[in-house]
Amino acid sequence: MTRSAAEIVSLLVVSRDFGVLRSISSMGVSNSWQFETASNAWEAMERVQSGTAPNLLLLDLPQGDADGLDILRWLRRIRPAMPVILIGHPGDMCKQEESARIGASGYLTRPIDERQLATVIEANLSTEVAAPVTDITSEDVEKVGDDAYFVATSPLMRKIRSQAVLLAESNAPVLILGEDGSGKETIARLIHKLSVRSGFNFAKVSCAALPEDLLEKELFGYQTAGITSRSKTRPGKLDLCAKGTILLEAINEMPAALQSSILSVIKTKGFIRPGTSTFAEADVRILASSPANGERPISDRGLKGDLYHHISAYTIHVPPLRDRKEGIPLLARHFMHRLSRHYGLPPRDLSPAILEAWEAYDWPGNLSEMEHLVKRYLMVGDQELAIRTSRPALEGTGRKTAPAMLRRIDDPVSSALQPAATDSGSKSLRSLLKSVKSEAEKNAIAMALEKTGGNRKAAARLLNVSYRTVLYKIEEYNMTPHTMTQPHGVADSTNGEKRDRGEHRAGLGKR
Repeated sequence: MTRSAAEIVSLLVVSRDFGVLRSISSMGVSNSWQFETASNAWEAMERVQSGTAPNLLLLDLPQGDADGLDILRWLRRIRPAMPVILIGHPGDMCKQEESARIGASGYLTRPIDERQLATVIEANLSTEVAAPVTDITSEDVEKVGDDAYFVATSPLMRKIRSQAVLLAESNAPVLILGEDGSGKETIARLIHKLSVRSGFNFAKVSCAALPEDLLEKELFGYQTAGITSRSKTRPGKLDLCAKGTILLEAINEMPAALQSSILSVIKTKGFIRPGTSTFAEADVRILASSPANGERPISDRGLKGDLYHHISAYTIHVPPLRDRKEGIPLLARHFMHRLSRHYGLPPRDLSPAILEAWEAYDWPGNLSEMEHLVKRYLMVGDQELAIRTSRPALEGTGRKTAPAMLRRIDDPVSSALQPAATDSGSKSLRSLLKSVKSEAEKNAIAMALEKTGGNRKAAARLLNVSYRTVLYKIEEYNMTPHTMTQPHGVADSTNGEKRDRGEHRAGLGKR
């Protein structure tokens, strides 16, 4: 509804900059604006809560203030329809993206152009402004890293955040258990962000992606001989994360010798650098993650007792997506808005039919699979495909026979018991059966990879075969990304794909 010319509108300006206040004051005289000022966020919150709320709030963000957006998050909950315009510095451009995600009505950078400022204010006051459309409510989403968000859309995830708040206050190791793609790295980043170490580096190292010698160098660094025969120290991740946090992914895959070295880091805050007798200090918080999918306990899967007892004193169990389905609509919208901004595409509507199908699906690939499907729907826009893809890929006889065919690869006894061909007709029949079997295996693997967003470990579990078998068949059938049916992964699963490729190389090297 258009405001009448005689109607007085109120503005609340949160700023300590006299130049900003003077500019707003002069514009207010000519535009019949009535404005009040607040020198800080707390004063502004009191003004909004007590008495009549202003028609518009102008928030001047101090340069480098990490908490400057807190009042915007609060306003979106308390006064979702109130337009909020931010003024930032050119060096704080990251705040512009974050403010748009939270729901700011406008963002201006210094130096302030009075005509541009007047235009933005008039645009937000000329009509009744609806509540800003955000991907998810601000209290449920939290940025924890570059393109990484913690989304608390269920009681289980809100409980995990409460655990993270408590664990962030100490420096003790934490073990994070959960299925592949469930968000273990995000939990680790959340703990780091909430801790006093948040101003320092966070790094992750996959213990399953590298052979022992490279993993040792990655963690502890090494020395190289220089041109003048003087050795030079190459820092490892423990050096680079000084005073920060390091996440050891798949710690159950860490070789026993390196486990002893990590235990020394936890106990003595240091380590002996490989190839030297030098003791290097390591003031770093150790977080670890491991799959938890109903198999035998992690302590029985290659992790030494001493290290297990030290890192498992504080444990977080990340639930799979199928156990927190009430959050699927909000998660799907969050992925849709984030990916649409990333690729510069308008977000597509998630119809009730799509959300109903996704809520009924078990998501074996968890969040990585959901992000993968949302990305494909954003790119293709085929609603029927989005619904069909979320149905079980291997049903009936297909689900039963594909794993059986794959299991025969590792069973030389059953292969030896197969009847031998005795004539050309049998040979032709055997060739035909082999061709059909190979095509069925290839299709089964491709569908499983598509369902799990390209995650080979999750695909192996879906097919009920060993991880090594899946790697072997991918190599045998030369299933490159171009020949597989699924598109490339999205932001969260991209890291998983890179790690998976490393695991593939490591697995092939051990075979």
